[in-house]
Amino acid sequence: METPFVFVVDDEPGIALLCKRLLTRAGYKVETQTDPHQAINYLKENKIDLLLVDIRMPEVDGFEVIQHAQRLQPDAAMLIMTGHGTVETAIRALRQGVDGLILKPFSKGSELIDAVKLALADSQQKRDAARTQALRPLFSVTESLLSETRREPLLDLIISAICGHLKCTHAACYQQNADANFSLLASRGNELPKSFFDLISRVDASATPMLINANGPGDAALKTLLTSLKLGAAILVPILRPNLRMVLYAARDANEPPLRESDLELFQILARQAAVALENARLYAEQLDYVRKVEESQKALLQAEKMAAAGRLSASIAHEVNNPLQAVQNCMHLAGREDLPEEKRKEYFDLARTELERLILTVRRMLDFYRPGTTALEKVDLAEMLQYILNLMSKQLSESNVKIIIDFIGTIPTIKAVGSQIQQVFINLILNAMDAMPEGGILNIKTRPLKGGIEIIFQDQGKGIPREKQANIFEPFFSTKDGGTGLGLTVSYNIITAHGGTLELIPERGPGACFRIFLPTGG
Repeated sequence: METPFVFVVDDEPGIALLCKRLLTRAGYKVETQTDPHQAINYLKENKIDLLLVDIRMPEVDGFEVIQHAQRLQPDAAMLIMTGHGTVETAIRALRQGVDGLILKPFSKGSELIDAVKLALADSQQKRDAARTQALRPLFSVTESLLSETRREPLLDLIISAICGHLKCTHAACYQQNADANFSLLASRGNELPKSFFDLISRVDASATPMLINANGPGDAALKTLLTSLKLGAAILVPILRPNLRMVLYAARDANEPPLRESDLELFQILARQAAVALENARLYAEQLDYVRKVEESQKALLQAEKMAAAGRLSASIAHEVNNPLQAVQNCMHLAGREDLPEEKRKEYFDLARTELERLILTVRRMLDFYRPGTTALEKVDLAEMLQYILNLMSKQLSESNVKIIIDFIGTIPTIKAVGSQIQQVFINLILNAMDAMPEGGILNIKTRPLKGGIEIIFQDQGKGIPREKQANIFEPFFSTKDGGTGLGLTVSYNIITAHGGTLELIPERGPGACFRIFLPTGG
């Protein structure tokens, strides 16, 4: 056996030197370190068998060094030494998995030697009993399921884990079919003959794992069967799940060491992990299939909605264009009568001109909706723009008996926008407010800076928008007023969205309609 390697960490150079002298004389390889930070770095690069560490050290205490050591070298034994032994220290050491504790100063050098021997022995027993670290590759396999839904690669990984951690030459995975018979899914080494399938069925039926050693105690028939296959030992472990019935098998050749109870325990842990991994793979594959079907359904629904929207849009366009065209046609027909007085003919021409202007406006707004302008951005002063619009519309507002109250809260910064388009949005909202108050009223416009942008509120004193129509007000050709084209709000919404902002109706604010615009101040 190799000479055990002891690593001593103590901030007192005299104690570290004493430990090295005593342990070297006892036949151990010894290295010392007085700086706990350097000790942690040393553990990263060098394999040790035992860490002997002082508890009380400046900056980093011994328990912290032990934590790093357990993470970096989980096989190493841990022995602590302290000149302040208390019950609390002993309890903490036990909780942290320390293998032993020794008090300073040592009355005899043999006390240190005996403590090191005992710690190494206890650590070896722990390693023999707790071999779960052999499952690390299987944990990696489980993680790989996030990107791998095929069972075949997973089965190969499981077989590799069995052979690697049990040090077996032969391994296999058998699954029960619908006819209750077993079939081979994956294997390494020699496959089992048909005569072995009865044994697999027996293990499955009993739901109990089985360990067989050709030269050990147990069923003579089973040992004879192993000998006939030139095998020295075998383990069979069942996996019984609602959607999964399998038996995992591992075996060593006759010239290899026998399998022990600890191997059986490890194999059972491996089998449980394999069952979880296979079940995860099945669920993941089903989930992917479900998502694929949902995506296909969504695509079909989206295409159907597009076709339906195209149908509604075509019908709306036909209606909006056909009405003025028919009116123009009637007017031109009537105006062409020879017996018609000149005054009446002029009236029909004026009606035709009005309908043509209505048709031109509808088409222009349709173009605004489907082909929004791409004018370059410029700095826009919203306060100045609102004042300009109100001056421009002052006569119209006065005739409609509509009063505008503007409230600028705080300093309103400039924004980068297409000025003509923002102006169009403001005009649309003001015109809508005027139409909503045919008898006159007050339109409140409040503007204030917010984090990252500017908020503009338009609130009139009209009847408001009915609840059943609120969800559709931004759809094209949807209007709540007689004679409306239903494109004003749609175009406005499109413009504000193109500027990175939002236009929304705030239904809870009454009594009239309240629209909120948010425009970012950035470019």
